[in-house]
Amino acid sequence: MEQLLHYVWKHKMFPLKTLLTSDGKEVEVIDPGMHNSNSGPDFFNAKVKIGEVMWIGNVEIHDRSTDWFRHHHDSNSDYNNVVLHVVGEIDGEVIGVDGMPIPQLKLEIPSAVSDNYHELLHTDRFPPCYKVVTQLSTLMLHSWMAVLQTERLEEKAEAIMRRVEMMGGDWEQAFFITLARNFGFGINGDAFEEWGKSIPLNIAGRHRDDTFQCEALFMGQAGLLQTDNLPASWREKAQGDDYFLRLAKEYEFLKHKYALTANTFGMWRFLRLRPQNFPHIRIAQMVTLYCAQQLNLSKLVACTSLDEVIRLLQTKVTTYWQTHYSFGEVSELNEKHLSQQSLQLLIINTAVPILFAYGRHQMREELCERALIFLDGLKAENNHIVRMWKDCGMTVTTAGDSQALIQLKRKYCDKHDCLRCRIGHCYLKRAVDGDVSR
Repeated sequence: MEQLLHYVWKHKMFPLKTLLTSDGKEVEVIDPGMHNSNSGPDFFNAKVKIGEVMWIGNVEIHDRSTDWFRHHHDSNSDYNNVVLHVVGEIDGEVIGVDGMPIPQLKLEIPSAVSDNYHELLHTDRFPPCYKVVTQLSTLMLHSWMAVLQTERLEEKAEAIMRRVEMMGGDWEQAFFITLARNFGFGINGDAFEEWGKSIPLNIAGRHRDDTFQCEALFMGQAGLLQTDNLPASWREKAQGDDYFLRLAKEYEFLKHKYALTANTFGMWRFLRLRPQNFPHIRIAQMVTLYCAQQLNLSKLVACTSLDEVIRLLQTKVTTYWQTHYSFGEVSELNEKHLSQQSLQLLIINTAVPILFAYGRHQMREELCERALIFLDGLKAENNHIVRMWKDCGMTVTTAGDSQALIQLKRKYCDKHDCLRCRIGHCYLKRAVDGDVSR
């Protein structure tokens, strides 16, 4: 229950009785201090009056007094300025590095707060805070959603910056890898990211005016042209396909010329995958984008409207793939354009985070603002997370809203981190002051 003790101390949700130290001195909490999420005492610069003396210093919180020694605080100089040890249970005295005793306060958690917290952790229905969602003020919800939306966008931007660093500062390669990952549309995201890393754009650029060579390079690096790696059923069909054989021969030439190393077919997932999402089709769509010079960061940065971004990312497959979903198996004619839903997901997960990250990198605030405008200009996603929150009474209109709720679910609800959630805060205090709207 240490986390709950932190929460109660931070928000001064104390029981309605006098707080006393273990030796009977009255404690008045003027300022609980600044919560420290790093190493060292839990709260910095607290202001507490103990008896007749005002103390300004740090506060450490534990479940039990003996945790002080178990964590070796008695020999750590970082804890020299602890003026109060707050615990759930006092089971011994504590001393500082100087050997002097440290005042201790047994903090009782109000029963209403404890009961509400227990409900949040153990309610079968999800999300557990569904009881208060419809009672929350619009202002509170909007402000919390704005924070969550920014949190999610910053996490995506950090992932992009790691790719930029991995690629030696090459933003074009990082853009390509990010887009490739999102062409996996979840189930093949990791595989597409590895594939994207394996495409040397400096080499691919030399063949950009030849769609066939680019397709051989892209498909070959994906492990889709090496018959030894293919499952028997796929191999038999591919070996009887003239186009496959031509691509495979071209790739062997490029592989030898540039000393390339291909990925393996086994990294791709096909189980319960619609043919439209087969890696063959998605890679063919990226070939078309690449050869049309649309996979270009400067062109994305130049887009000032959502319509321009949509036109930039809109693509179809090369000629062969209009009548195939895999090698050697003919299908009905279909240009296989990206669907509106797929385009929206690519904008949400690639275009918007890239603009945001690049704007931060270049210190161009207008790009960051444009990314947020694009996000709010798209309709909300329709997935199980969004539907769950709608069922609770949450209003979800834009992609900014749906991204915020995805962040809420994955980073707070799934981790039972209700104590850092503003909705969780309202739930915990609902029986304390009778108002859950703030």
